[in-house]
Amino acid sequence: MADHIRHPASYKDPSGFIFQASGKFYRQINKIYAEHYDLLTRSGLSSFLQEKKLLLPHEEVAENILHSNDWYLTLLPEQIQFTSYPYEWCFEQMKDAALLTLEIVKHSIDKGMILKDATPYNVQFLQGKPVFIDTLSFEKYDPSLPWIAYRQFCESFLFPLLLSHYHKTSIQPYLSSYPNGVPVNITAKLLPWKSRLNAGIWLHVFLQNKLSKKTKKTVPTNSFSKNKLFNLISHLEGIIRDLNNTDKTELSNYYSGSISSKEYLGKKEDIITNLLQRLEWKKLLDLGANEGFFSQLAASKNFDVLAIDKDDQCINTLYKKLKKENITNVLPLCMDLMNPSPASGFANNERASFGERIHTDAVMALALIHHFAIGYNLPLYKIADYFSKFSKQLIIEFVPKEDEKVQLLLQNKKDIYPEYTSQHFENVFRQKFAITEKVQVPGSSRIIYLMKSIN
Repeated sequence: MADHIRHPASYKDPSGFIFQASGKFYRQINKIYAEHYDLLTRSGLSSFLQEKKLLLPHEEVAENILHSNDWYLTLLPEQIQFTSYPYEWCFEQMKDAALLTLEIVKHSIDKGMILKDATPYNVQFLQGKPVFIDTLSFEKYDPSLPWIAYRQFCESFLFPLLLSHYHKTSIQPYLSSYPNGVPVNITAKLLPWKSRLNAGIWLHVFLQNKLSKKTKKTVPTNSFSKNKLFNLISHLEGIIRDLNNTDKTELSNYYSGSISSKEYLGKKEDIITNLLQRLEWKKLLDLGANEGFFSQLAASKNFDVLAIDKDDQCINTLYKKLKKENITNVLPLCMDLMNPSPASGFANNERASFGERIHTDAVMALALIHHFAIGYNLPLYKIADYFSKFSKQLIIEFVPKEDEKVQLLLQNKKDIYPEYTSQHFENVFRQKFAITEKVQVPGSSRIIYLMKSIN
């Protein structure tokens, strides 16, 4: 097929690979994996996991699309609307991805199979829940061997979660600094001494670290029974379920400040509801979403929302609320828009940048522009140019200098922003957008605009 593109990150496993053709992603299964794939389907494991929405659904395509000599079968998986990466997830998303992986291992053992990989990169979020996407990770279970992916699971899931739990820090830096997992020796150094008093953590971190320094010995035959493996997985589940990373931040109570009284919020909600009805597209990017009040409002109007905020606690709160209320059309992600996820991996080509992955047409940016202009000294023309690159329609709020939130930003810095006015803002944005509606929020000096791209 002339238009096929092999995914640049799909090269490590000889069992098969991902490729794109005619705008859709496919997975080729190679002959070397035939025995394992046949067991996956024959055992009923594949259909069971798909029915439980634990494994990404797929259709078998009996066509050698790439005319490959290694071809055994082609799969057409359900297409993921937005690909996210672990270093963009909040703590609870990472925790759920870990528990999903362990649950799949348990079901696999029951069907005579095991996961040979246990990396968060095998998980995506679909309709509000984590789903396993790597069909080629399943292989026939050998009861004489320990779980081959145990160390990978610990380094990629357990250790970042433990570090974030004990230090009450964001989980993202651990995941971005160590894309292949946090090594056990580093984890052992970073965890506080009191963590050694937890038997599970001592076993999976400190004992593992001690043993890793010794010469590896051959694992004796029949040394790891199915029952032992099942108990290991259950033990890991118990540890992970008890972890949390709850901590209040400045942004996490943004809407409880004086500017955000119930009356003010109600008036703003009315304005946004009206503007959402004017949007021509149903895929919405909410930048600076905070705890997602307006993301959820858009979701209730049947928008598919990508909610972005740099505050991981805000995103954590939003994710838990979405789970509790079973809201499936919002994907919350942690990201600093001043330093968004770059292209990364080998040759900066395995994982696309955030900008390359955006496929929304409408953007909402409420209570955000003053952080760009005042907090980070971004000129308004740069902000307008930024939004114009992925916004056909834009709902944006201008927060004037006299607003208490702007005054808070100016508290410890010199006011060098004479051009930060609503008039100059409008003049600059008119070079990229047509202003189709302008509404002042009653009881405040804030102005909300609806704009349409003129490019």
